[in-house]
Amino acid sequence: MKKPSAVRTLYGHVMHELGQRIVSGRVKPGDVLPREETLAENLGVSRTALREALKVLSAKGLIASRTGVGARVQEERYWNQLDSDVLAWRCASMPTDDFVEKLVEMRELIEPAAAASAARHRTAAQLAEIDAAYQAMDAAQTLDAWTEADVRFHDAVLHATGNELLHSLFSVVETALSAFFSLSARSAGDFKYSLPYHHQVLEAIRRKQPEVARKVMLAMIADSRDNMRRSRPRTRRKASA
Repeated sequence: MKKPSAVRTLYGHVMHELGQRIVSGRVKPGDVLPREETLAENLGVSRTALREALKVLSAKGLIASRTGVGARVQEERYWNQLDSDVLAWRCASMPTDDFVEKLVEMRELIEPAAAASAARHRTAAQLAEIDAAYQAMDAAQTLDAWTEADVRFHDAVLHATGNELLHSLFSVVETALSAFFSLSARSAGDFKYSLPYHHQVLEAIRRKQPEVARKVMLAMIADSRDNMRRSRPRTRRKASA
C-alpha cells in the first residue's frame, strides 16, 4: 500500500536534509542523532516521516540504529558511495580535492578502455549519437547546456561499447560525473576548452581506431585534472572539510 503523498514528500525532505548534513561533515561519523521525538520536532515532521527517512539512510549505509543507543552516523567506508543520493550530496557539499581525485581515477580506469571498445564495436546509429552529442557541445552557449551535452557525449561513448554493464555503471555515477564536468568547465577560462579532445575521440571512433581513441580519452582526462588542480584553492583540501 502506497503511503500518502504528504508522508512521502516529508520523509524525502527529511532524508535529504539529514543525508546532506552527514555527507558534508556537519554531522560526523560516531555522532549519535538526537532522540526521535527531539529530531522530529526540530525538523518539523512526524515521527512516522522521520522513521521512514532513517530507514532509507540506514539502507544507504550512512547510519546504523541500535536499541538503547539510537541512530549513530557510520564511518564513510560503510556508505554506499555509488548511491545516486550519496553522490549528489557529496557534489552539493563542494567536492574536496580528495573526492575529485577519486573521480578522476575512476574515469581513468573506465573511460579510455570504453573509448577503445567503442571504436571497435560501435554501430552507425551509436556513432550518430556520439556525433550528435558533440554537435550539441559545439553549439552550447551556456555552462549548463555544455555540461548536459558533455554528459550525453560520454554516455553515448559507453553505450557504443555494446557492454550494458559499463553503460549501467555510467548511469549510476552520472550525477557525480555531471558535477565533475561542470567544475572542470567552470575552472577554465573558456568552458569549451576541451572540445578539440572530444572531436579527436569522435573521429577515432568514427575511423575505428581503438588505440587512438584510448590515448586521446586518457589525455582529455589528464588535462581536465591538471586544469582543476591549477584552479582549486588550497583551502578546499580534505583536511579542511
